[in-house]
Amino acid sequence: VQLQASGGGLVQPGGSLRLSCVASGFNFSRYPISWVRQAPGKERELVATVSIPGNTNYEESVEGRFTISRENDKNTVYLQMNDLRPEDTAVYYCNTYVQFESHWGQGTLVTVSS
Repeated sequence: VQLQASGGGLVQPGGSLRLSCVASGFNFSRYPISWVRQAPGKERELVATVSIPGNTNYEESVEGRFTISRENDKNTVYLQMNDLRPEDTAVYYCNTYVQFESHWGQGTLVTVSS
């Protein structure tokens, strides 16, 4: 199982970024995928999850600003992040459970600062 996250960068408050996570090594369309972030000095935090039929769930602080989606024919999950705030600064990871084991990508850094 491999998860490759990309799309992070430096953005001003109120700006937008789109993260991508390309998966390989498993039957992508059969598993939920999540975005998890870790801010400096803090615990990892579940941000959003997209299920197999495409249902979505969000952490309360990103509801209405972030949108998670998936393209099964591209083995890719996206996280569209709008109205970014300094508190969204973190390393963002994609994550999935396959055969009862948690798998993580390498993370992509999002920095929100003026």
